[in-house]
Amino acid sequence: MDPAMNAPQSFSNADSIDRKHTPADLELIIRDRRFGRDSKMRRWWMGGDPIGTAFYNALSVTFPKGEAFFIESVKEFREGTSERLANEIRAFVKQEINHTREHVAFNRRVVDAGYDVKRLEEDVDKALALTKGRPKIANLASTMALEHFTAILAQQLLANPKHLETADADSRDLWRWHAMEEIEHKGVAFDTWMHATKDWSRWRRWKVKSLVMLIVTKNFLHHRAVGMLELLRQDGLTGPKVWAQLFWYAFGNPGMARKIILPWMTYFLPGFHPWKHDDRHLIQLAESDYQDAVMARAEPALVPAE
Repeated sequence: MDPAMNAPQSFSNADSIDRKHTPADLELIIRDRRFGRDSKMRRWWMGGDPIGTAFYNALSVTFPKGEAFFIESVKEFREGTSERLANEIRAFVKQEINHTREHVAFNRRVVDAGYDVKRLEEDVDKALALTKGRPKIANLASTMALEHFTAILAQQLLANPKHLETADADSRDLWRWHAMEEIEHKGVAFDTWMHATKDWSRWRRWKVKSLVMLIVTKNFLHHRAVGMLELLRQDGLTGPKVWAQLFWYAFGNPGMARKIILPWMTYFLPGFHPWKHDDRHLIQLAESDYQDAVMARAEPALVPAE
């Protein structure tokens, strides 16, 4: 007998889950944009900071194949979903395809800047190889956990413009665009999971998603650190001093890891739903900032009257 069936009574009734669903007025917009096709990227494009540059470069290398994994994991369970969720899944897929294309282009610019990302790509391949033959529901649970990671990272990027203020314009626009859409579709994998596990007890659902999140978190942090260290090694930066700088970058200033700890922990709360924290205002803010920046770059320089 599944031990989850002997769950505490407060978790046992799947039909009585108190959760906030994705907002009824949410629209997933397909922003088909392209970045950095006509410019060469500096090696340390994050304001000359090798640590910040390594963080985003290492993260970007994971996206092309990672996004493809997310797409397939969600599509496996689209049958029988509501019309609304089915539409959101289609929009999710289109957004992720665009993200894949743009990060392929970004990663090509990273290589053109002098980095060898083959080892990082091999690590991604090894991680994805472990998903082959696994129950499809386990892959969906992994996708749901990683989508929570990307959503809370995206929230930080948009809520704190200082994270990207020293980046070159093309890279900054790419990461903000990606962050907007990660927030926008942050509930799709979760709602698909709720559909796929509708016959599970609430306790079993919580137990599986929590265990998977712990495993995903361990692997995510380990592989990102390894990837960053490899890129920094190629910059000639190694040793305890660099490790200390990495730790400070994560938990000190800008402290991305420190700032996402509490949002990460909400995932383990009974009745969690990504849209219990509605941060769509950040999408609107980033969208307006993006349009202003594009218009400013498009305006011809003013020539003083003689």
